[in-house]
Amino acid sequence: MHIIAVGLNYRTAPVEVREKFTFAEQDLPGALAELKQMKGVLEVVVLATCNRTEFYVAIDRLPMCSHFIHSFMEQWFDVPRTEFMQHLYTYEEEQAIQHLFRVACGLDSMVLGETQILGQVKAAFLLAQENKATGTLFNMLFKQAITLSKRAHSETSIGESAVSVSYAAVELGKRIFGSFAGKRVLIVGAGKMSELTVKHLFANGAAEVIVANRTLSRAQELASRFSGTPCTIEQAGERLADVDIVISSTGAEGYVLKAADVAACMKKRPSHPLFMIDIAVPRDLDPSISELSNVFLYDIDDLEGIVESNLEMRRNEAAKIELMIKQEMDAFAYWLQTLGVKPVIRALQEKATDIHEDTLQSLFNKLPELDERQRTVIRRLTRSIVNQMMHDPINRIKEMAAEKNGAEALDMFSYIFALEEQLAAGNEEAQAVKENAADNRASQSQKSPRSESVPFSVAQMSV
Repeated sequence: MHIIAVGLNYRTAPVEVREKFTFAEQDLPGALAELKQMKGVLEVVVLATCNRTEFYVAIDRLPMCSHFIHSFMEQWFDVPRTEFMQHLYTYEEEQAIQHLFRVACGLDSMVLGETQILGQVKAAFLLAQENKATGTLFNMLFKQAITLSKRAHSETSIGESAVSVSYAAVELGKRIFGSFAGKRVLIVGAGKMSELTVKHLFANGAAEVIVANRTLSRAQELASRFSGTPCTIEQAGERLADVDIVISSTGAEGYVLKAADVAACMKKRPSHPLFMIDIAVPRDLDPSISELSNVFLYDIDDLEGIVESNLEMRRNEAAKIELMIKQEMDAFAYWLQTLGVKPVIRALQEKATDIHEDTLQSLFNKLPELDERQRTVIRRLTRSIVNQMMHDPINRIKEMAAEKNGAEALDMFSYIFALEEQLAAGNEEAQAVKENAADNRASQSQKSPRSESVPFSVAQMSV
C-alpha cells in the first residue's frame, strides 16, 4: 500500500485558480465515494479549506494514483487539466506523511502556526471516517497528525502571538486607518472566520460592527455578542454608504457584492473612501470593484506578510516542531513496518491456546477425581507457563519485523513455529471478508457505472 498527497494551495495557485476547486460541504460525501470507487484506491481523505484543496490517498498501485486524481479534478470541477496541472504538487510516501504533519501543525499555513487548520484536518478526517473512506492506515495516520498538532501547540510558543487570516485582515485595516476608533465596519457572513474577525475588531476599538448574513437569526446571534447591528445579505448593499470598512467571508457561490452595488453606494459618499477586504474563497467581492474611484479592494492573497512582525518568533518555534514531526514520522514508520506481525502473533497465540486446551482436556480425562477448584488452579498455572514461554519470542519478532528484512523474519518465525495452518485459516477469514466487500462494491457499481474499486482488508497491509 502506498500513500500519496496531491493538491494545490495559496503558494502554488492564485485565488482565481483555487476558487475553482472548492467543495460545497454537502458535496464532500459524494466526492469521497467517487474517489473511493476508483480502481486501486483503498482509503481517501479530502482536505478543502480557503487556502488549499488536498487529496490524501492510500492506493495499491502508485504509478496510476496521480492520473486518477487529475481525472477526478477535471471531471468533478469541470476544469481542463491544462488549466491546473502547473499549480499542483504531489508528495509520495514519507513526503506525503511529512506534508500532512506539517499542515496539521500549521507549518504550511499562510499564517505560520495558526490553529484553525487543526480543526479543519480533524473535520476532514472524521467526515471521511463517517463515510467509510478510511481504514487501518489513515485511521492511525490522521489520529497521529491531530495528536501531534495538539502537542506542538501546547509544548511550544508558536501560537502565543494572535495571528490568523482574520487577524491579518484587521491588521490591514489598522495600517490603513491607524486606529479603528470611530470607524464603522460591515462584516458580511457570520461563520467562524467572521466571528474571529469581529472579535479582533471589537478588541481594537471599532465604533460599530454591522453583521450581514443570509440567515438573519445567525447575524443577530453574532452581532449580539459584540453589541453589533444585524442585517440580511440583501440589506448589506444599503449599508455600504454608512461604513468605512467591509470585510467579507461567506461560503456563497458567486459574488455577494458586485461592482454596480458598490458604485451606487459611492455616489452617496464621493469624498469618503471605502476599504473592502475579501477573505473568502471563492471570492465574495467582484474583482472589478477595485476599478471604482475611492474604493480600495484587497483579497486573501494580499494578506500574506501582514503579520510578518510576529513570524520570526514563530519560525524559531517551528524548528522545534519540525523535530517533533521527524520523531512522529519514525514512530509511524515503525508502526507500519510492524503491522504485518500481528497476524503471525495471533496465529502463535491461537496455536498455543489450542495445545493448552487439548493438553488440559487430556489431563482432566485421566484425573476425573479433580474438583473444580483444583482444575481452575491447574488451568491458571499452565496458562501462565504458556504465556511466559511466548513472551520473549513475541517481543523478538516485533523487533525483527521492524528491521530491513522484516518480511523474511516473519516467514522464518512462521516456519519455526509451524503456523501455516493458523495463518491459512486467518487468510480464509480475511478472504471471506474481502469477497463480501467485493460483492457490496459490485452492487454499488451497478448504480454508478463509472465506479471501479479494489476492496481493502488488513491482510493487504503485511510488511
